[in-house]
Amino acid sequence: MATVRLALGWVLLAGCATSAPAATAQGPHELAVARVTAVHGGAGPFVVAGYRMGERALSELSLSRGSFDVEVEHTSPAEVQFSCIADGVAASTGASVGRLNLRRVDAADGATHTQVRDRRSGRAVVLRLTDGFLARFRDVPWARLGVEGRAVLGLRDEDIFEVVTERPRETP
Repeated sequence: MATVRLALGWVLLAGCATSAPAATAQGPHELAVARVTAVHGGAGPFVVAGYRMGERALSELSLSRGSFDVEVEHTSPAEVQFSCIADGVAASTGASVGRLNLRRVDAADGATHTQVRDRRSGRAVVLRLTDGFLARFRDVPWARLGVEGRAVLGLRDEDIFEVVTERPRETP
């Protein structure tokens, strides 16, 4: 019986850590959590970092969320945490696999980066997580994902990611 209660407690705790905010919640942080949760099912630190990366890229490229000019290529190992970034970028940019403007490419650990490109102009922004972010948030315990994801919303961009480069369109 104690095992059943303990299991039920973990289920309830997990639901609280990753559930979407109430419909009456206001503010940019609540909107970010709602968008990320709608796409990913939760708002842990890596998916929230991806959300923030997508927002920054849209700003740098002067594009709006949902624009068909947005093209995202996320390069990472096929591992939870690193692949979560792609869902965060999707939540902020509106890119998706179904719209054919989001793809994930396999890479070794340490090669993770995200490129957001303006199809019309060819301009691209490449972003990657900082070493400080990785040291702080890699392998966060499951029960703390929601809390740590919200912490990422309060960080400066520079504490989460770095803009590696802006590249012109590559010629074939």
